[in-house]
Amino acid sequence: MHLLIPFAAPFSEAGRQRLSALALPNLKALLGRMAEVERDAGDEWSGSTPQERALARALGWRGGDGRWPWAARLARADGIEPGKQAWGLLTPTHWHLGTEQVSLLDPAELGLDEAASRALFDAVRGLFTSEGFALHYGAPLRWYVAHDSLASLATASLDRVIGRNVDAWLGKSPSAGLIRRLQSEVQMRLHGHPLNEARVAAGRLPVNSFWLSGCGVAQEEAGPAPQVDERLRAPALNEDWAAWGQAWQALDGGPLAQALAAARRGETLRLTLCGERAWAAFEPAPTGLLHRLRARWAAPGILPLLEAL
Repeated sequence: MHLLIPFAAPFSEAGRQRLSALALPNLKALLGRMAEVERDAGDEWSGSTPQERALARALGWRGGDGRWPWAARLARADGIEPGKQAWGLLTPTHWHLGTEQVSLLDPAELGLDEAASRALFDAVRGLFTSEGFALHYGAPLRWYVAHDSLASLATASLDRVIGRNVDAWLGKSPSAGLIRRLQSEVQMRLHGHPLNEARVAAGRLPVNSFWLSGCGVAQEEAGPAPQVDERLRAPALNEDWAAWGQAWQALDGGPLAQALAAARRGETLRLTLCGERAWAAFEPAPTGLLHRLRARWAAPGILPLLEAL
């Protein structure tokens, strides 16, 4: 069993205050039986999130920051064989123009259905094919693009950009320059589109741009994928710390309680906790009484452990 928990620790002050008030008895008991075996430290400005880096490590992938082929993996799951081409994930989005910055809102808030997404997909297809890109439809929030230039293009994860200024995450390379131009052209193409006009009239957000991420050529998976529990993701990205705390408590009473029971039975277990900067992996400590007592005595409390991620 390998349980991976993204967004286990927030970076914002409000999130840390909520974290400090949480009681997570099963996590505490579980960590008391485990030892840290691996850590990947980074910062909040890396293009890849800690959970992406941890998952890529578990899969045995080669790559670097912002260069993990998530698009090819998702395309295969959507029934599209990626072959040897380089792929990128195009997520239809809403960019909000504020007084000082342009921010990207959570695409889940768009509520796109199949018909609306396909209509918008068809509206922008020609902008990409005219530049030599192949465009493929996967799902309402998953469009795919294939092109040789994507093989080594570093991009920021969508989860890095949601709720933040997009300018800080746009690349500087010539290939990234083409993507920025396509983003501008897509904005112009979708402005005034009948579907968007109907959405605005109904009080809904228009789809006015896209975000490109997860570029690269498909890689074989050398190891089993962990069980990723994403219930903390949405409240963390939307900075709803009350809901995030409730989700943490549900996680503690569910999967972590099950993991604790498995640890007590002596089963093979790995727990990976991911924050906004780093991830740390834990496995059961030696089973001798003296080893367990030493581990519990030396182990940091939950709060400092999570705050360091």
